[in-house]
Amino acid sequence: MDTTLDDPGAIRRSMRATQRRQTGRALLLVGPLALFLLAIFVIPIAALLTRAADNPEVIDTLPRTLQALSQWDGGATPPDTAFEALTQDLAHAKNTPAAGELARRLNYEIAGYRSLIFKTLRHMPIQAADAADARAQLTELDKRWAEPAYWTVIANNNQHWTPYYLLASLDLKLDPQGHVVAAPAGTSAFQEIFSRTFVISLVVTLIALALGYPLAYWITRLPKRRANLVLICILIPFWTSVLVRIAAWVVLLQREGLINSALGGLGLISEPLPLLFNRLGVYIAMVHILLPFMVLPLYSVMQSVPPSYQRAAISLGSHPFAAFWRVYVPQTYPGIAAGSLLVFIIAIGYYITPALLGGAGDQMISYYVAYFTNQTINWGMASALGLILLVATLLLYALYRRISGKELALN
Repeated sequence: MDTTLDDPGAIRRSMRATQRRQTGRALLLVGPLALFLLAIFVIPIAALLTRAADNPEVIDTLPRTLQALSQWDGGATPPDTAFEALTQDLAHAKNTPAAGELARRLNYEIAGYRSLIFKTLRHMPIQAADAADARAQLTELDKRWAEPAYWTVIANNNQHWTPYYLLASLDLKLDPQGHVVAAPAGTSAFQEIFSRTFVISLVVTLIALALGYPLAYWITRLPKRRANLVLICILIPFWTSVLVRIAAWVVLLQREGLINSALGGLGLISEPLPLLFNRLGVYIAMVHILLPFMVLPLYSVMQSVPPSYQRAAISLGSHPFAAFWRVYVPQTYPGIAAGSLLVFIIAIGYYITPALLGGAGDQMISYYVAYFTNQTINWGMASALGLILLVATLLLYALYRRISGKELALN
């Protein structure tokens, strides 16, 4: 006779063992995918984002100079020992990749610093009798070495980590006293670019919602066979490259394109409309590309809403529009939220469409991430802009989860 049924402790141990086996099987199934995502997605992105605060160029290339400047108050010209230490550090860095990285890093903070570093490197090593002689030779070589501002930049980069890139991405900087202040007007415009990115994404999301909601509602009212046919038509653009679709819009929207030709042929316009290389062209193309991402979540939710609820409200005396607005629409809020969040998050990362169809004032933040990555090779700024964009996206997602959680609790 099995005595396990009479022993509650044995039953609990058996249940825990069964649960452990089930958990182990689940981990074996999910483990390879988790490791793949960790190695291919999480670790590379985390490593890239650390570049937003990484600052090794000065501290690794000018260690003696930083040591000589450690007691400098930043007021007058630094002591003679700093000039001597700088000549030693630059002589050691000459003809190495570190020299170019140092010049590029310092040039971010003071324009022209790169030429100063390379000009000085060409005269290295300097045979100085003492520290005072090193000062005299450097200031004779270039009078900028007598200006405290150039030494302040070196002294402020005495750590492996810096807030410079993150502050610059928000049009901020550190003053000589270490306080965060606004960057001078005209030196940066990233706040405007971030605002433009979010405004464009919001407008595209609202237009996609305005077009996608009635389309999804109409599909749910079609017979199943016709609804499937319409869904296939909506999904067809997914099989076409984004570049091909953008090229098609260039043909359609240009001054002599099909749209302007058709409007002119109908006598609706006397001269071609400016539809290309402006904000309107960006909106049209982005809405066209992102509309399926709005329709599919809406259709999925609408399909689960029983049509009898709306008919019941009408039979009880409600106006058809009031029944639709107060009975049907609230039940589709999850689809509205999911579609809007999906379209908005995809839109804020758009790069190709504004670059090809927009003007200079229509570029979004991803354009500048690509610019710093591919053209200026400024990984710090590219990583900082990407990090801010990622944080903004996560905050929006957290806000969505909070709002949707409250709606579920109210329901």
